Amino acid sequence: MVRQGPADVRPDGEFLTAKRHFVIFNPASGRGRGGTRIGAYRSLLDRALGDVTYAATTRAGEERELADEGIAGGYDVIVAVGGDGTWSNVADRVVASERSDVAFGVLPSGTGNDFGRNFGLDPRQPADAVRVLAEGNTISIDVGRLETPSASEHDPERFEARYFLNLIGFGFDIAVIDAAAGARFLRGELLYKVTALQQLFRFPGIRAQVASGDGRVRSAEQLMLTVSNGRYFGGGFPIAPAATLTDGRLHACLIGDAPPLSRLRLFNLAERGRHVTSDRVEIIDDGSFRLTFDEPPRFEMDGDVRRSSSAVMEVRALPRALRVVAPSR
Repeated sequence: MVRQGPADVRPDGEFLTAKRHFVIFNPASGRGRGGTRIGAYRSLLDRALGDVTYAATTRAGEERELADEGIAGGYDVIVAVGGDGTWSNVADRVVASERSDVAFGVLPSGTGNDFGRNFGLDPRQPADAVRVLAEGNTISIDVGRLETPSASEHDPERFEARYFLNLIGFGFDIAVIDAAAGARFLRGELLYKVTALQQLFRFPGIRAQVASGDGRVRSAEQLMLTVSNGRYFGGGFPIAPAATLTDGRLHACLIGDAPPLSRLRLFNLAERGRHVTSDRVEIIDDGSFRLTFDEPPRFEMDGDVRRSSSAVMEVRALPRALRVVAPSR
């Protein structure tokens, strides 16, 4: 780690803040692009922040331990530089700490960056993201809580309940992630779209039951099931078009299984958020859901693959549980 002490005045007139920032880089994010952006981000952060400590992960999931260090060290803002998985791991520790005086900051450097889209953050514009961080405006947002213990494929023996920022996804979502892991030459949004098109003709579908907190129950063969806190997934698809990070609810999107050509039409509609017009699609919003599968499923949580300890999974919304540094509107 490298510590930069506070400065009184910057002659170049860049933003200054008196808050102490603990910045966690994930060099592996964005299929290694995160490592190439560390220098640029550090240069911007050195000019913009008066008191900053840097740390970088050396293995998958280490950002959780580093976040705990920053929280225990009394830092005002814990900043995660990466994509959805990195942000989720760090945010989980911030919420779990129950420190009401600590804020969470995000700098985009990942593959999907879906959570960051809610704030207009673009990995191609790092200076804009640092400016938002330096201005220091915060809002309180909802998070999701998966009560059923699950384990990351990076740490398969560690089952735990988890907070999430953006989404958990089942079925087709996992098939696409698995296919994308083997793709060598594609990145970002194009990676998801190409591998998704392949899986539209290969994925067999899943059976799932969704019970909402108000008693509604849906049980059917599904192409995909997602439970969203935020609006986007898969590199920009507005899977839950009506979702916001401050509505106090989760949004379950049930996409019924269909023949390949019908799947393709649904995929094209989903890219524009118009899948909700299909009679094969239903979105239910509620404060909690119970999800039931034939066996403990593999699933996505904010871009990372996990395995549930149970075929029955309980998930709920925690309204305004996390303070996030966000653009002032």
